[in-house]
Amino acid sequence: MGLAFVAAAAAFSVLVSIVLKWMPRRGIDAAQAITWNYLSAGALSLLLLDPPFDALRAPDTPWAALLLLAIVLPSLFLVLAASVRRAGIVRTDAAQRLSLLLSLLAAFTFLGESAGVQKLAGLALGLIAVAAIVARPDPQAARGDAAWLPLLTVWVGFALVDVVLKLIARAGTPFAASLLVAFTFAFLGMLALQVVRHARGRAPLRWKNLVAGLALGALNFGNIVCYVRAHRALPDSPAVVFASMNIGVVVLGTLAGVALFGEPTSRWNRLGIALAILAIALIALAPGK
Repeated sequence: MGLAFVAAAAAFSVLVSIVLKWMPRRGIDAAQAITWNYLSAGALSLLLLDPPFDALRAPDTPWAALLLLAIVLPSLFLVLAASVRRAGIVRTDAAQRLSLLLSLLAAFTFLGESAGVQKLAGLALGLIAVAAIVARPDPQAARGDAAWLPLLTVWVGFALVDVVLKLIARAGTPFAASLLVAFTFAFLGMLALQVVRHARGRAPLRWKNLVAGLALGALNFGNIVCYVRAHRALPDSPAVVFASMNIGVVVLGTLAGVALFGEPTSRWNRLGIALAILAIALIALAPGK
């Protein structure tokens, strides 16, 4: 049952990327859809996760970290949409999952985690994988192609989210409560931005953006819930869940990008994806996790 939850979590994650890739083709405004995504995800969190609000009244509640998370999440989502559009699902999902390399570096440097030989080997392979994935699939592409910038931003941004979540967890704030706070603040901030855009005539609010955003939020929430339930179903195998999830997203993202959208990949990109899978496995299954 636990691995079924892992598979579902990976599928939901890739479906988010597929929807982001599909939206521009249907004239969906990404910023508006991402705004409503947080309304949907926040409502589902409130209804299904039963967040303990009393925990937020504790004097040591890390409000600064929660507010930072509420700012980073929608900003990163916008970059993710741009990366999927410009660099493709294959490279974006791989870069997203390789963000664990920077999270690992932060854990070594600031959080006191041990740096074993296997983890360091995985880190080295992962860095090579990032370089290969960021490389253009077509060397003859126009020089104005800057797909590497959103890819690297996705890589760094998801690592930042992971570090902030670890700091929030260390403060003792329950995951469900912190998630709801971040979603709520992210929604309110993005909603204010959309109201301004609407008032200035730059991007009128449209029903189709609302519908797409609510669907996006449901997929986003499904990814989170299935991943958490996978860990609960396999409490003694966190490394297996972590590795299976990340490798699953890389593999499914590659299949979706190539099969559904015909995304081109170079030999370097394919080598990078293979190295990414190996790096994730080495890091996740390293002793001392």
